[in-house]
Amino acid sequence: MMNEKAKSLHLENTNFVTPHGLDNPSHYTTAYELAKLTDYALSNEKFCKIVNTKNTNINVNGVSRNISNTNELLGVLGGVNGVKTGFTGEAGRCLVTSCTRNGNQIITVVLGADTKKQRTSDSIKLIEYAFKNYERVNIEEIAKKEFENWKQINSKRIYINKAKMQSSNMELELTEIQNKVIPLKLGEKEKITVQINAIYEYEAPVSKNELIGTLIVKCGDEIIETANIVNKYEIEKNDIVSYMLEFIRLLGYGF
Repeated sequence: MMNEKAKSLHLENTNFVTPHGLDNPSHYTTAYELAKLTDYALSNEKFCKIVNTKNTNINVNGVSRNISNTNELLGVLGGVNGVKTGFTGEAGRCLVTSCTRNGNQIITVVLGADTKKQRTSDSIKLIEYAFKNYERVNIEEIAKKEFENWKQINSKRIYINKAKMQSSNMELELTEIQNKVIPLKLGEKEKITVQINAIYEYEAPVSKNELIGTLIVKCGDEIIETANIVNKYEIEKNDIVSYMLEFIRLLGYGF
């Protein structure tokens, strides 16, 4: 069941053979996939509450017992709200940390540290580096603004041959932006460009949601988002009646 879940989360370099996680040559994962798994787990409110609890009392056979979280950063480093410590002979000292500051959340993963002090120090360095050197950039806002600017200039340039007069103009819309907000290193926002490619000639009928073009968001040479430009409504083909009405209109009879 654990491997089925890992597969559903697209953890391609993770494999479980035991539920307790002790060393086994066929039991493995990566720092990146632990971060992905943590991100998924933090969508569960109960999990979030547990990993963010420093101390709690439990009852064992009617006896009250206080237990403490082993996460040495919880309640010590600002913004830390989880997640998990770990140790085996092969994995070394490990720490997966979630930290939120000013509405921005990051997940860091340290594996293979020789000591608890080392995993703590490395985790703090990663957290402070990330918050100092990265910012969240609203890709959706940038893409939609560029699309609206492009649409104002180009939508009426699209020619549809044999279209009915009342539906001869396309109403264009942009499909959903998947990566709405992404982290970028400070200064990289200025490297963002938006490229729009579209077809400008069609023949009716044109179906609803037909692909008209693509919008590509790049940071330098790297593509960070792609969305489709589609036709919002069906455009019907002209028929004989429409042709006749258009002909009469052109003759000046006022239809």
